[in-house]
Amino acid sequence: MGGGLVKKAVERLYNGIIKENPTFVLMLGMCPTLAVTTQALNGMGMGLSTCAVLMMSNLIISLLRKFIPDSVRMPAYIVVVASFVTIVDLLMQAYVRELYGPLGLYIPLIVVNCIILGRAESYASKNPPAASFFDGLGMGLGFTVALTVIGAVRELLGSGTVFGLRVMPGGYEPVSIMVLAPGAFFALSVLTALQNKLGAPSATNKGSAHCDGRCAGCMDRSCSIGAELRETTRDGRSRG
Repeated sequence: MGGGLVKKAVERLYNGIIKENPTFVLMLGMCPTLAVTTQALNGMGMGLSTCAVLMMSNLIISLLRKFIPDSVRMPAYIVVVASFVTIVDLLMQAYVRELYGPLGLYIPLIVVNCIILGRAESYASKNPPAASFFDGLGMGLGFTVALTVIGAVRELLGSGTVFGLRVMPGGYEPVSIMVLAPGAFFALSVLTALQNKLGAPSATNKGSAHCDGRCAGCMDRSCSIGAELRETTRDGRSRG
């Protein structure tokens, strides 16, 4: 039993951080990804806030999955998620005000983040609490890693620092556009291109030589993205 739980936990962590990274592979949650990553610290703060909400909402939704009627499951999920977002928002206001300043506008928007509602619908509502908790942890850490990396690249090129520490030599001329809105698109596109070049899982390359990007028709049984889409399609046909 214990070994099975550990194996499942490792699987969900690997899935969220590498195989189905919400930002670099699934391309979800783009609003906070592009908006708050002007600095590595901001990206990490937003990622960890989302991670905390993901873990707890996945756990509670999994515990309540047999009691929530299908007809009201999305409103119920939103109530659960909103409760934890409110807790995170108040804690950040009280204890990390210097970080809450640049993130404050986006913390309440975690409620409608498609990563959280997507994991609630596709995983937590169908799996036991422990696995759902680690699924939320894996997806949250994957989101945190992605935002921190994008923020570090933008901060390094746009200010010459990383986490506020000077990295570039004194004569370095900052590329100021990297800390402006277009810089987010540049950083994300370059990092995605680098993933493709290295053959790593990305939005256009799931790490498989057979992947052509058409997930709904994918016959690779090891890919959970295609499996979820096929299941959704079958459910829709059966109800129709």
